[in-house]
Amino acid sequence: MLRFVLPYAIALALAAVALEWLRFRHVTRIDSTEIYIAVLAVGFIALGIWVGRKLTPQPRAATFERNQAAIRSLGLTDRECEILELLASGQSNKELARTLGISPNTVKTHLARVFEKLEVQKRVAAIEKARWLAIIP
Repeated sequence: MLRFVLPYAIALALAAVALEWLRFRHVTRIDSTEIYIAVLAVGFIALGIWVGRKLTPQPRAATFERNQAAIRSLGLTDRECEILELLASGQSNKELARTLGISPNTVKTHLARVFEKLEVQKRVAAIEKARWLAIIP
């Protein structure tokens, strides 16, 4: 936490010193209100730009790296990962069966095991959790 708070404390201290220094200068005796407002405006603009850059999500890397540790810990097989990827494409059970060359009942069995391992009840929840765990792109 100190690592997070310390830059703010230093910035505020420097700003206070700068404002006090300006107060005693000849320029501030003439137009003190305008200079204080300008200094505060520039400070808040800089702070806003910095916060905006920190809070804006950065784009993901172009290459996807599958989280092998999550796959091992969940006990997912290669076929179940393949089912998850095809599930994310929005295919129905029959379409999955045709794509993989297996029966629809086998697809249902695979999906039931995937749902159980991911601890979800629905297809959308399985896709969301798999993406969150970086199992599928």
